[in-house]
Amino acid sequence: MGLPPTTEWTREQVATRILAGDTLFVLHGNLVRVPPSWLAAHPGGQLSILHFVGRDATDEVEAFHSAETLQRMRGFVIGRVEQGEHGWAPFVPPIANGWVRRPGKDGKPEWYNEARPLREQDARAGAPASEILLQVPEDAKAAECGPTLSMLQAAPNALTLKNEKRNSEAYRELHKRIVDAGLYKTRFLTGYGPEFVRYTLLAVLSAVCYHYGWLVPSALFLGLFWQQLTFFAHDLGHVGVTHDWTLDRLISIFVADFLGGLSIGWWVNVMVPNHPSHDPDIQHLPFFAISPVFFKSLWSSYYKREMTFDAFGRLFVSAQHKLFYLVLALARFNLYANSYGYLARTALEPRRFRGGRWWWWAEIACLGLFFAWFGAVLRGCGTWRRALVYLLVSHIAASPVHVQIVLSHFSRSTEDLGPVESFFARQLRTTVDVICSPRIEFIHGGLHLQVTHHLFPRLPRHNLREASLLVKDFAKERGLEYAEFGFVEGNGEVTGVLKQVADQIKIVGMVADSEVREAMKS
Repeated sequence: MGLPPTTEWTREQVATRILAGDTLFVLHGNLVRVPPSWLAAHPGGQLSILHFVGRDATDEVEAFHSAETLQRMRGFVIGRVEQGEHGWAPFVPPIANGWVRRPGKDGKPEWYNEARPLREQDARAGAPASEILLQVPEDAKAAECGPTLSMLQAAPNALTLKNEKRNSEAYRELHKRIVDAGLYKTRFLTGYGPEFVRYTLLAVLSAVCYHYGWLVPSALFLGLFWQQLTFFAHDLGHVGVTHDWTLDRLISIFVADFLGGLSIGWWVNVMVPNHPSHDPDIQHLPFFAISPVFFKSLWSSYYKREMTFDAFGRLFVSAQHKLFYLVLALARFNLYANSYGYLARTALEPRRFRGGRWWWWAEIACLGLFFAWFGAVLRGCGTWRRALVYLLVSHIAASPVHVQIVLSHFSRSTEDLGPVESFFARQLRTTVDVICSPRIEFIHGGLHLQVTHHLFPRLPRHNLREASLLVKDFAKERGLEYAEFGFVEGNGEVTGVLKQVADQIKIVGMVADSEVREAMKS
C-alpha cells in the first residue's frame, strides 16, 4: 500500500480498509496486512486468518507460530494502530456475519454473502447480544455493497476490554514462564522412546496373529496401533515433535496417510472453539447436536454448507444419548470421508507457502499405498465375512480416541461472547481436562490435558502435565475456571448434555402437536 511502518492508523481508517476488502489484523500494536497471494498460500488455511480480521490476534499468532515465522510477519506490517487505555477495541470479522471475498465475473475479488446472521427472534433464549449464528441466506450471491460499518461493531456484553487485557497480559506472562522452563524442548528419549516401543509391539502382535490366522486378535492389535498413532500424528500436525514444518509434515504423511489411511492435511487448527457455526469439532449433524441451536439448520463456515436439521437428524438426535458409543465406534469411517473430501477440494488450490504442492501429491501417493497394503490384508482373510469382521474390529478398536476428543468439548459452553473475549479466557471457558494417573496417560495420548494443549498447541505432548500446573495457578489468580473431571464422570456429563438436547426435540414436538389441536378446535 506504500505506507511506511511508522504510520498510525485510526479505527475509522482500519474499518474503511476492511470494508474495501483488505485482510488486516493487529499484532503487538502493529497493523498487519495479509496480501491475497499470502492468504491463499497460508499453510494453516484462509479461515484461521479471516476469523481475526480487525482483531488483536497477538496471543493466537504467537501460540501457533514459531519465532522464525513471527519474524517473517514483520514484512507485512504497514504501521501502528491507535489504541485506547485498555488496548485495541476489536471489530467483528466480516466472515462472522457471513461475508467472504470471491472472484467476480471479471476475475477481481468481490464481496459474497454466503450466510446471514440468525434473526433476533430466532436466537436462543438468554444468549448474549454478541452472539452471531449463521444460516443460509434466501439468495446467496455476490452483493452490490458488501458488509457495512455497523456489522463490524461488536455488540456489548458483560466482558470489558480492561479485564480481557489483563487476561491477555497474564497469558503472555504464562507463555514466557513455559518458554523459560524449557517446556518446548521435545523429550525424544524419555517421551517418544516408550511410545515407539509401544507402536512396534502392537504392530508385531497384529502381524504375528494374522500369520497364525488369529484374525480377531490381529484386528484388535491393529486398531490399537492406529489409536496410538493418532496421538503421534496429532503432535506432528502441530509441529510439536521436531518443530520443523517440513520434517514434521513428511513424517506425519507417512504416519497418518500410509499407516492410517487418513489425510493429515485435513486436520485443522480450531480458531473459534465450540462455536456452532465455526468449529467443525462440534458440527456432527445428523448424528449429534450438543445444543438446541443446531435445530435451526445453521451454516458451517468450515464445511461451506448448511447443517440441515431434517427428519433424519431428528430421528438420530432424539436418541443420540443412546447411540453415542455406537456412532463413535464407527467414527473412523467418517474421518475417511472428511479426509478424501478435503483432498478433492484442495486438488486445484494455489501452491502453499510451505509444502507447495508436494504435500498433496505425497498424501495421494501414501493413501494409495495404504489401500494397497490394507486391501491385501482384507483379501488375505479368506472370505468376505472374515474380511468384514476384520474391518469392523480394527476400526472399532481405534475408536476410544473419538470418545476422548468429544469429552473435552461436548459438555462445555457454546456461547459466542464476541471478539472482545481474550484467547486465554475463551480456551478455558470452552475446554475441559480429563483427570487420569500419569501411569496411564499413554491411553489418552496427552489429549486429556486439552486446556493446556489449546493454550499452547505447539507444546510437546510429554510436557503438557508440567505446563498444566502453571496454567492452573494462573487461572486461579485471574478468577477463571480450569475445568476438569474424571473419565467416567466426563462420559456421564457428555451423555447428559446429549440427553438434554434430545429431550428438547420431544418438547418441541409436544408444543407443535398442542398448537395443531388448538387450531383444529378453533
